[in-house]
Order: sequence, then structure tokens, then C-alpha cells
Amino acid sequence: MIFEHEIPSGSQLYFGESARVKRSIESGSALLLEKQGYQEIATPLFSYHQHESFGSKKPLVRLNDASNHEVSLRADSTADVVRIVTKRLGRSSAAKKWFYVQPIFTFPTTEQYQIGAELIGGSFEEACQMSISLLSHQRITPLLQIANIAIPKLLHEKYGISLEAIKSMHIETITASGLAWIEKLVTIQSLGDINDLYLFPEDIAHELKKIQEVAGRIDYQNSVVSPLYYASMRYYDSLLFRMFEENRLYATGGIYGIDEVRAAGFAIYTDACVEKIIQKGEHA
Repeated sequence: MIFEHEIPSGSQLYFGESARVKRSIESGSALLLEKQGYQEIATPLFSYHQHESFGSKKPLVRLNDASNHEVSLRADSTADVVRIVTKRLGRSSAAKKWFYVQPIFTFPTTEQYQIGAELIGGSFEEACQMSISLLSHQRITPLLQIANIAIPKLLHEKYGISLEAIKSMHIETITASGLAWIEKLVTIQSLGDINDLYLFPEDIAHELKKIQEVAGRIDYQNSVVSPLYYASMRYYDSLLFRMFEENRLYATGGIYGIDEVRAAGFAIYTDACVEKIIQKGEHA
């Protein structure tokens, strides 16, 4: 029996202090983004092409429109923002930096509030540094992990290492590949570990150097590099990052390509920020 006051598992409820903290995070972040030249956009809740961002349709909450075309509740904002800005707004706006404050929804009943931004033609450094600034404004300083998804893709497509082993970080399977340099790659954790690039094949060394260069330019002390980290979003194809503490994820972002548009973007996970701020007792 489901009582009238129950809410579905995975749904969010904010009231009183938690609602005030959420509003403060969102309004404060919006002001900071506007000062940095970002314009706000709010995309439709329903979308026709969400499946293109995911490896399967399983995360999507699907239904049909009046013409029986399949639509989904918004499970990812990035692709919709890029397509709307470049294809629908077109010449009506020359802005290249956009931000949004809106939730996403995944199957079966999970909702997640986000503060995100997309930088058309933008750089990884700007997306990463803006995420750091927004979290620092809330006095949240999680671990920054910098990666390059091109490396696990190369390991799978060219060197025959199982993508599932990479996703699950099954080190024994990865090192069992017999590649002379794979153990060296597995042990890389910091900027200082990325040296002796000549030990690696040219393609792997090229992608490692990208991590080395950007990590050296990001102004943040609490960071690691993770060449084997794999993100599930289809459009990521190069440098990416995430910011987390223990089991709580605060931000993700990176460089991607959608419909031949090159861009960088990020998402701040508002729910995690609210939980952290209230936990620390800094909401009074």
C-alpha cells in the first residue's frame, strides 16, 4: 500500500532549511556565471534524442507524443543545450557560453538537480576552473580527478583490453594483457607520475601529454590524474574530469563533440552540495 504522503524512491524533497540552501546555491551560482559572461537557458522537460547520449535506453523514462513518436524525460541537458543553441537559436544569438539550473530524470523515478554549463568552442581548463570556483564559493573542496577518455578507448580498440575490465577497474585483467608498458600506465596517479612518455606507444603518449599539460595549468591543489577512468556519456571523446569526496559526486565535465560541434561543459550536482552544506552546519 502506498500512502498519500509517500514520494517515489529517488525523488527529491526540499523544505525549510534545505530548500533555502538549495535556492542559495542556485541563485549564487547563477550570479557568478552571469558575471563570467554566461547566459541562462532552460530546455524542455521532454526530448526526442536523449537516447543518443547513452549506451542504452535503460536510463530513460520514455513515453510518446501526440503523433506516437517516442520522447523521453530529460536525462541529460548537454546534448539538448548544444543542439538548441546551434540549430534552433542560430543567428538570433551569438552567445557561446550558456548555463542552466534544472533537474534531470532517469528510470525509474530518480531526479537530480544540476547547475550546468556548455561552452561552445570552449576549453577544458575553463570548464574545470569554473566548476572549482562554483564549489569553492560553497566552501566545498573535493578531490579533482583529471582523465582522458581517449586512452581507455585506445586500450580497447587498438590493444584488445576489455572495456568492461576498464570500466570496473579490474587491474588484474588489464595488466594480464602482456603489454610491456601497461603496468606503468596503471600506476599513474599524479602529475609527477606522467614522465618518461617515450616508454609508451606514440598514440598513448600523445593522450597522456594532454593530461600533463592541462593538469599543470589547473589552479587546484587537491587533484589526481587517472588515465584509465572511463565515462559513460557517448559524446565525451577527450579530456574529462570529476570532483568527488568519499562516495559523493559533486561535479563532472569535459570536452565533447555533438553533431560536429566541439565544446566543453560541466555539471554541478546540487543535491550533493545541499547535503554537504547541511552536514557541515554552514547553512545557518
